Formats: sequence, C-alpha cells, structure tokens
Amino acid sequence: MTSENRQVICSEKAAKAIGPYSAAIRSGNLVFVSGNLGIGPQTGQIVSGGIEAETRQALSNISRILEAADSSIKGVVKTTVFMQDLGDFAAMNAVYAEFFTDEPPARSIAQVAALPKGAAIEIEAIALVGS
Repeated sequence: MTSENRQVICSEKAAKAIGPYSAAIRSGNLVFVSGNLGIGPQTGQIVSGGIEAETRQALSNISRILEAADSSIKGVVKTTVFMQDLGDFAAMNAVYAEFFTDEPPARSIAQVAALPKGAAIEIEAIALVGS
C-alpha cells in the first residue's frame, strides 16, 4: 500500500490516542476508526456519569474523527463495541440508538475483562468517505 492510499486522520475536537496508534486511517473510500473510550477531549480522562456518559462521549469522539476524514456518523457501516459488563447493554444501546437513528450499521458486541483507563466501553468503527 502506498502512502497515497493511506492517510492518517486525527481531530483536535476528539480525544487524543492514548498509545502508539492513529485515531483513524483513511484508505480509499473507507475510514477505519480506532477504538474510542469515553474520554473527554479537554481532560484526557474518562467522563463521569457511567455507561451512558461514556457511550455518548465515545460516539461523539468517533463522530468528530469521521468529520475530519470527510465522513460522518451516517457513513458508518460497521461498529464493534467492547463492554466490561454486558449487564449495561440496555443503557448503552439506548445511547447508541441516539446516534444511529435510521438504518443503523452492522454491529458486534463483546464483553471483555478490562479496558484501558478502567473504561466501561470502547467502540471502533468503519465508515464510508463522503457520507
């Protein structure tokens, strides 16, 4: 893959990566967004308020990253959601539905033993450019 087919994407309006990875990579007509925690862009910390607040912040971060890649939340075709406790599924799902109101993307969900920074949720996405 040449560098012309691969563009690193970041947004000053979204939380910074907490490790050696890119917030997103644009390749052709696709944007691959790394896993996002409910980290506030201003504080660099997990937002308070539980699973609802963390889900909302993670999806807001994804939305801002997608905007920087000439895409949007409406262009998302697939998400993967990692949760520490599937008992929080209904609360997470209610917030998720606020972002994906019509024709939601394909989605996978997995319960994991732990997430960075003690987060309750992490969400990654794949989206179409220009959507």
